[in-house]
Amino acid sequence: MTGRAGAPAAGPLRVGNASGFYGDRFDAVREMLTGGPLDVLTGDYLAELTMLILGRDRLKDPRLGYAKTFLRQLEDTLGLAHERGVRVVTNAGGLYPAALADAVRALAARVGVPVRVAHVEGDDLSARFPGALTANAYLGGTGITACLRAGADVVVTGRVTDAALVTGPAAAHFGWGPEDHDRLAGAVVAGHVLECGTQATGGNYAFFAEAGNTVRRPGFPLAEIHADGTCVITKHDGTGGLVDVGTVTAQLLYETGGARYAGPDVTARLDTVRLTQDGPDRVRISGVRGEAPPPTLKVGLNRIGGWRNEVVFVLTGLDVEAKARLVQDQLEDALGAQRPAEVRWELARTDAADADTEERASAYLRLVVRDPDAERVGRAVSSAAVELALGSYPGFHVTAPPGKGAPYGVFDAAYVPAASVPHTAVLPDGERVELGAPPGTAAVTPDAAPAPVPDPADAPPAHAPDPADTGPALPEPLPPGPTRRAPLGLVMGARSGDKGGDANIGVWARTDDAWRWLAHELTTERLRTLLPETAGLAVARHVLPNLRALNFVVEGILGQGVAAQARFDPQAKALGEWLRARYADIPEALL
Repeated sequence: MTGRAGAPAAGPLRVGNASGFYGDRFDAVREMLTGGPLDVLTGDYLAELTMLILGRDRLKDPRLGYAKTFLRQLEDTLGLAHERGVRVVTNAGGLYPAALADAVRALAARVGVPVRVAHVEGDDLSARFPGALTANAYLGGTGITACLRAGADVVVTGRVTDAALVTGPAAAHFGWGPEDHDRLAGAVVAGHVLECGTQATGGNYAFFAEAGNTVRRPGFPLAEIHADGTCVITKHDGTGGLVDVGTVTAQLLYETGGARYAGPDVTARLDTVRLTQDGPDRVRISGVRGEAPPPTLKVGLNRIGGWRNEVVFVLTGLDVEAKARLVQDQLEDALGAQRPAEVRWELARTDAADADTEERASAYLRLVVRDPDAERVGRAVSSAAVELALGSYPGFHVTAPPGKGAPYGVFDAAYVPAASVPHTAVLPDGERVELGAPPGTAAVTPDAAPAPVPDPADAPPAHAPDPADTGPALPEPLPPGPTRRAPLGLVMGARSGDKGGDANIGVWARTDDAWRWLAHELTTERLRTLLPETAGLAVARHVLPNLRALNFVVEGILGQGVAAQARFDPQAKALGEWLRARYADIPEALL
């Protein structure tokens, strides 16, 4: 790393990741420090739900609000990092980065490790959003850069973008400035691949079965970043998992949208990304172009939305639907005037005919209730459910005793001028450095409209283009030929996730021919048919030819965000796998 007045370093920067969320593998910090050479070790502990959890921690104790796990991980690894010259950069500071920085200093003094600790603050905008439990702007990496250039060994931040944990160290190492858009965009892409830990090395991977036992304990990823912004994604030798074009593609599509991936440091053009297998467990990322960042910063807002309770009834054997109707009618009658504001029933037919175990003979009827009044979802619902135990359907039982209900959170996003946010680096010596907004900004424009689909008379049957389908020109369609009805997952991978109340589904083909078919087959109209839960919702499709990928953004499918638990998969983690399991008429040439 450069010092404040030092010359930029010329060699590659090896940045590793040891945490993709609050609760990730505890031993990962030690594994990454002992597994091979590193320059920087990052840890991403924050998500929309995590900020809500930390906000509730802070209500109980104003001294809290940071990821306590990080401190425990440092207890026996801080000395190791210091000995090996590895700098640690993490957003574990959450809502109170100054407190975590003080705690790290106290830990260092206790274990006798002379490290210099700095932190980044200014993201907390609670004063501007009264009524919000948490309100935090997504800062960029410039505060991290300032701390590292001042000689920090450990940098703790609050809410920064996940990619900032990489852009900050890269800019410090190579001496990049705010107008080095292409280089910064390359680091953003590297950071996005690293941010979710082992998702880049075979975790949660659509084609995991092909990897065999290697994915039982995947190693954490690292990026070898070069001065021009290119990088190689890899992992330490001897660790599990795999790194190939597919695993990197999957992570690039995770929780993104269109071709322009906007952030506070730069807007990265995902449609310029090129992936090349560079050897075993090595994928080179090149060609990334960047544009000026937008003039605004996103602010994540969490608030308490009300109270929630749920009961899951087990329905075994015959007459499942009749049993479900009976208990639903009984409970609705019992609630009467005390009926909560929102009552949702969902029958999951997990039962099998002539099953050889009781569990496989059972289905589940899930009741979810919400209301601003805790009493309406608490004792009123729990008592009504329990009182049915001896007077309802045969075999009545529930998966767990009904509870008293719990508060649920709601996530919203707002945007504020970047220049109005006091992005502050607090250096190891206590000096406070105010960092202004980037010198040049540009509004993020929509992706280009798609080129016309070729004349259907010259192409196999395809679904008409939809105005919501955006992106560059589509490839030539496959010539007509015989088809077979089969799951889409035989010819495409998928990765899905959440952004507030929206979900994205990124899908990609592994061959050029599969891409030629997929690009024409999977329109927004077709997606709504395959996934009926998306019917009636706004769906946008983005085309990324370099990745042979489509990225769908489904608005509102998650209601008011993960903490509201509007559906049983509240973060849309398996939405892509549901799509892969749906059947379509697939050209036999692809099968």
